[in-house]
Parts: sequence; structure tokens; C-alpha cells
Amino acid sequence: MGSFFDKLQTEYATAYSTGLSKKFTNPKIYHGGPSFDLSKRWYVYYSFEHPTKKDKGGKPLMERQTPIYLKINQKYKTKEDRLHHFKLVKETLHEMLKDGYSPYQENSSLISLDYTAESALDFAYKLKIKELSETSIKDYKSRLSRFKKHLREHGLLDRSISHIDKKTVLGYLNTVLNSSSPRNRNNTRVVLSSLFSVLENNEIIPRNFINGIKPLNAKPERNKTYNVETIEGLYSFMEQKDPVLLFFVKMVSYNFLRPIEVCRIQMKDINLQQKLLYVRAKNKMVKTKIIPDLMIPEFEKLDFANANNYLITPNGVGPWDTSETNRRDYFSKRFKKSKEAYNKYLLKQGSTFQLGKDHTVYSFRHTFITKLFRELRKRYSKSETLDRLMLVTGHSTLKALMNYLRDIDAELPQDYSEFLK
Repeated sequence: MGSFFDKLQTEYATAYSTGLSKKFTNPKIYHGGPSFDLSKRWYVYYSFEHPTKKDKGGKPLMERQTPIYLKINQKYKTKEDRLHHFKLVKETLHEMLKDGYSPYQENSSLISLDYTAESALDFAYKLKIKELSETSIKDYKSRLSRFKKHLREHGLLDRSISHIDKKTVLGYLNTVLNSSSPRNRNNTRVVLSSLFSVLENNEIIPRNFINGIKPLNAKPERNKTYNVETIEGLYSFMEQKDPVLLFFVKMVSYNFLRPIEVCRIQMKDINLQQKLLYVRAKNKMVKTKIIPDLMIPEFEKLDFANANNYLITPNGVGPWDTSETNRRDYFSKRFKKSKEAYNKYLLKQGSTFQLGKDHTVYSFRHTFITKLFRELRKRYSKSETLDRLMLVTGHSTLKALMNYLRDIDAELPQDYSEFLK
């Protein structure tokens, strides 16, 4: 029994001495006196231990710090509103002081107190979208909206941005994971980290702690490649039933474009004389690609009269006043219907083979990059093959290309049976 009380006494003494050594006084609100006089300037005040000044006994002096107003008096004209926001400032300041904030440290700033979580995130979003493509803007807006909803439900949206810590974000990412997938959780992490980096760069928060949150292992979505017989059958079927869709698929197949990149192409982006195609990639950079000879006859049939017309619309070349995401989704759905019709056709022909959900428009890009890689490998070393292929696919780094080829199983080993005997 004695050991318990000895331990308790020790812990109490430690806590007591720690309390005595606290370097600040708890922040308080001056609210215009007992009558809550709104004509006076309200503020938050506190004292902090001066780093050099001492009293007669040699102890550091507590010095009153500059009052904190943050324009709350100008913004809010009722007792309830002012109290609410000054309480948020007081609580936030108290947390910062406990976490080690010192008004005497170089570059120390209370700027984050002037931003609620909502205003800070909106500020970061407005700056970030200047760098993003139309598709990415839509994704950022959606993910940010869901995060703000989560903060609102937990009473954090109107509090200072400094209240949003690693634990808060981890909790939200866990809800995303539980309701969807590791891939979606990781994508949400990337978006939030990007926004918090903007806040760090603008000195609204001291650091982007989301960088320290590790992504989860996520099984990538696989788009199956097509074999030669399937390609021939599909092309023949679409040539009869949907030639516009076939042209779209050929742009993905032979120009190695992503579906959304095809949807961005306008007639002014095509230089038929020099066989060049100017493609706006997802990072908004314009990339120049060649038009392979086997596609030239297709381009020679097109109407170049209006330079602003889109290369791909539901009816071929023409105007199409909708977002690029809608254009891409339209052709994805159109291919899905064509694929279902082709499956029915195969059944009537007595074939048991069926195209599945993993056979997509994107699968054509995988298929023909794999075919090109394997043909090049017959003539060149691996390093030279990768150099040549990188010019065609548009990957920005060799590492990105190698990861892509690995994901689609472009290179397979030679038969190893003799080693197993």
C-alpha cells in the first residue's frame, strides 16, 4: 500500500512543479466590462515569460503581450457573435502555447488564428486550382466538399485552422477507407496534402503534417489487354455498327492517347501536312506527337473548315459544348453499350468468349503499347527500347514508363522449363 502512495506523491510533485514552471498565463477575453459594452474594443490577452528579463529574485518576468483583435470587432456586432469568435481565438491560442508557441521566437506568428478551417481551405483551393486541369479541379472540389462536411459535423469547420491536426485528418481518412477503398483514401490524402502545402507556403500553418501520413497499399485497377483476334473482331464490328466510336478507339490505340486527351483535341491541334498532333496533357502542358502513317487516311477524311471544332463528338467532327469529363464519360458509356452488343453477337455466333468489365477503352492503349514494346525488343536492347518507347507514350520519366510497363505485364520472361527439370 505504501508504494502506491509514494508513487502518487512523486507524480503529484512532478505535476505541481511543471505547473509552476509554466511560461505563460492562460489567455483571457476582455469583453468590454460587466455590461459587455460593444462600443469598446474586445480582445484576447495573456502574459508570457520574457527570455531575458528577471525579477529581483532572478526569476523570469511574465510580460503582458500585445492584445489580439483579429478584426473580430469590425466583423461581428452582437455579444453572442463576438464571444463565440473570441472564445475560438482564446482556445486556439491556449493550445498553441501548450504546444510550445512563443511570441519571442523568430518567425513566430499567430496568422493561423485569423483563419477558420473553412476560410483557410477555401483560400488554398482558390490558389491551387490555378495549377489544375478541368478534371482535377472537379476532383479537388468534390473531395474538399466532403472533408468540409466532415469538419462541420464534428464542430471544427468554424474553428481555427490550427485545430485541424494530424489526428483529425487521420480520422477522416479512416472514414473514407471504411466507406470506399484504399485507392480512394490515398487519392483523398493527396488532395488534402496539396491544399495544406499551399497553407504552409503562405505561412498560414507552420507545416504540412499530412506529408507524414503514409499512403496505404492499394490494389491498382487493371484494364485487361486484348488479343489479336479480339481486336480484329471488335474493329470489324464497330466499323459496321459505330464508325465514330471506332475512330475514337483508333486514336487511343495508334496514337497512344488517354481517352480524355482525345476528347480535348480540336481541329486547330492537327497539322496534317507535317503529320503532327498537339495534345494537352493533364498538367495543361501541350505535347507534340506524330500522327502515324496508318492514321493519315482517317485524318484526310475529316472536315477542317472550323478550327475550333472538336475532333470527336457524338457525330464526328463538330462543336460540343460540354466539359471534357462529360465528353470522356460519354464515349466510355458508348463503348460499354457497343461491347454488350458485341458480346451478344459472339453468343449468336456460338462463341463462349465474352468481354468483361475489365475490357475498357483504356485497354486499347495498354494493348498497343505492349505490342509495340515487344516488337521493339526483338530489334533493340532494353534500354534503347525504353528510350524509343518513351518518345511515343509521352511518359515524363523513365521510371514512370517502367512502372507502367510492369503494371500491364508488357514484358514476360522466356520459358524457364529447363530450369525446373
